[in-house]
Amino acid sequence: MSPQTMEEKKHIGQLFDRIAGTYDGLNHLLSVNTDRRWRRKAVAMMPPVCHVLDVAVGTADLAIEMLRQGKAMRVTGLDLSDKMMEIGKSKIKQGVEFVHGNAQQMPFGDGTFDGVTCAFGCRNFQNLDEGLSEMYRVLKKGGQVTILEFSYPKNRVIRAAYDFYFSRLLPLIGRIVSRDKTAYTYLNRSVKSFVWGERFLRHLCDAGFRDGRFKPVTFGIATIYIAIK
Repeated sequence: MSPQTMEEKKHIGQLFDRIAGTYDGLNHLLSVNTDRRWRRKAVAMMPPVCHVLDVAVGTADLAIEMLRQGKAMRVTGLDLSDKMMEIGKSKIKQGVEFVHGNAQQMPFGDGTFDGVTCAFGCRNFQNLDEGLSEMYRVLKKGGQVTILEFSYPKNRVIRAAYDFYFSRLLPLIGRIVSRDKTAYTYLNRSVKSFVWGERFLRHLCDAGFRDGRFKPVTFGIATIYIAIK
């Protein structure tokens, strides 16, 4: 990972504050609403429980989907971006509690939650292993962690198109729509430098999780990971 990307991760909350106003619309546009399907699939792979922690809750799309599918009675959302959470609060009035906090130093006791989720947030951690260890700590024994994250397609043709889109088109469109010169360039770099597949499962195992498995979606552009405490 480049020193530039590491430095940007130190200020990740501020980065997402800057693009919060256009984040939802731009995400759905750039993914042609595929991101919504990914979230539905990830939530469908969760068991129904009482209380779920959604790490990097952002604008609460995953939390809302959990409540819609009846996979959680209530959700606590953790994020460093207050402006992203403000938008989340405007989208749902009950069922989700928003907490400002760092995923690597969570303000929760051991074994607090029945389930833990994270959608497109793990690659933004300054230290992935610390973030996963915190997820393990706050999860009850027998609980499931469900993670949705970008990955890298294995098919050479899909990978070439993916590289062109993420390296050229996404930063350009993101810059025009969000009027932020750096945010979507960072998002591209963070995806390409992140671990995925079996390598990500090893990090989950190192954090203490067991029975890890993963399911690539849409030609491997994203991957759903599941493991148990």
